[in-house]
Amino acid sequence: MAEAKSYPVYRGVEGTVKQTLTELPALGPKDVLIKITHTGICSSDLAYIPYGVALGHEGVGIVNQIGSMVTQFKVGDRAGGGYHRNSCGHCSYCLSGQDIWCYDRTIFGEKDYSNGTFGEYFVGTETYLHKIPDGLASEHAAPLQCAGATVYTALVDTVKPFERVGIVGIGGLGHLAIQVARKLGAEVVVFSTSRNKEQEARNFGASEFYLLSETEKVTKPVKTLVITGNRYPDWDKFLVKEVVARTGTIVPLAAPEAKMELPAFKMFFDGYNVHSSLVASRGKHNDMLEFCSSHGIVPVVEKFKLNETGIAEAIGKLTSNKMRYGGVLVADKD
Repeated sequence: MAEAKSYPVYRGVEGTVKQTLTELPALGPKDVLIKITHTGICSSDLAYIPYGVALGHEGVGIVNQIGSMVTQFKVGDRAGGGYHRNSCGHCSYCLSGQDIWCYDRTIFGEKDYSNGTFGEYFVGTETYLHKIPDGLASEHAAPLQCAGATVYTALVDTVKPFERVGIVGIGGLGHLAIQVARKLGAEVVVFSTSRNKEQEARNFGASEFYLLSETEKVTKPVKTLVITGNRYPDWDKFLVKEVVARTGTIVPLAAPEAKMELPAFKMFFDGYNVHSSLVASRGKHNDMLEFCSSHGIVPVVEKFKLNETGIAEAIGKLTSNKMRYGGVLVADKD
């Protein structure tokens, strides 16, 4: 019997991220082995450091090997994925294109604990991986596997062309949300804690910019309010009909530990709605990649080496809120 091959992955060990070895599994008939070249790093990875799982969920790489029944990929293709990894395929969610909500789903952090995109390889199921369009560089495609998919599906589910969309926060999610909303035909209004981000917000596609403390200056209400920062805004300032229009939709994309406590009176009498959104299901994920490629939507990234030193540097920037705007770990070339 041939000896099983081990390869390096990175996981939390005693509060820090260390390289460990894991065994490369035998590929199933629908499995695809990707040699990782680029992987995004975000706060979701940091949240799982204490649990010791193989980190990484925004990976892009080169197909190295395919299972016997794989038809959509061939060796040498570029492929991406890493967050949504499987689902049952036959429940009402899967059959209606909402497979991300499947009760038997496999997503980063819930199952598949030794398979992450912080490593030499990632093993994915064929139909939960995505071909990377030629128009997207791998360093840009990596953060799109989670951050891009997250903002895209939230916006296409809630926004109509020509509507006014408010984006709260200009970070890894926010700077992509501005670009996607603008290319969808929306009028984009940005809210931030920092005045020095105004020009960047406008460069991404915002037509208006306000500080979080000056919502009274909004001249016309937004129909959808997308929360992309790491904390919730002052709802008493935002949930007034002059800032968010009656029957408007609130889309919380970040998941702070704090409770989301909304003013019940305003929710009831102004008809506000909350739209929960995780990452995209498979179909919308593919649409997102094509949309970003054809419209020139790319994340602004800082690159680090895919090793312990590079990961530690990236984590330092993330935790100090100095990342502009997405971190990408780059593997050494053979």
